[in-house]
Amino acid sequence: MKSFLGGVLGGALLAFAATASLAQEESQNRVNAITDWSVFEGNDPRECWAVTTYKESVNTKDGRVVSVRRGDILLMVFYRPGANVSGQVAFTGGYPFANGSTVNVNIGGSEFELYTEGEWAWPATPQEDSKIITAMKRGSDAVLTARSGRGTLTKDTFSLLGFTAAVEDAEKRCSN
Repeated sequence: MKSFLGGVLGGALLAFAATASLAQEESQNRVNAITDWSVFEGNDPRECWAVTTYKESVNTKDGRVVSVRRGDILLMVFYRPGANVSGQVAFTGGYPFANGSTVNVNIGGSEFELYTEGEWAWPATPQEDSKIITAMKRGSDAVLTARSGRGTLTKDTFSLLGFTAAVEDAEKRCSN
């Protein structure tokens, strides 16, 4: 799996890092806001994404709730037609993930796994992206559980209100 991440996702890492920087800024790139989700669009290169931040976050270490400093915590679905990226789920937890760790995604009792690299996590295949997006369209929230490089367990809850409309808008904007 490591070679898959390094080879296939390595190139995407730069795209997501650039996208995250844009997503973090309230800029002219935001083209729509639908309930708890926002849609952004960029032209150089052509890319569109639906993004949200957490509604609740619980950080624990050794079974105790702790206060930690984290960067932006974002869940997004990304489209970049020039790179044949169509509906890529991505998550950044605002810290470097523990080496070799995975992120558990729970949507209405359905569980999925994201593979980590640095501060980013993605599904292993486009088929997994599709399964997660389908579950997100049906669900009311997504709970992502991960472990930081410092051993902190994080549990972030994201609202899915507005997800379907936002992801369909992002897809449509980058389909032509």
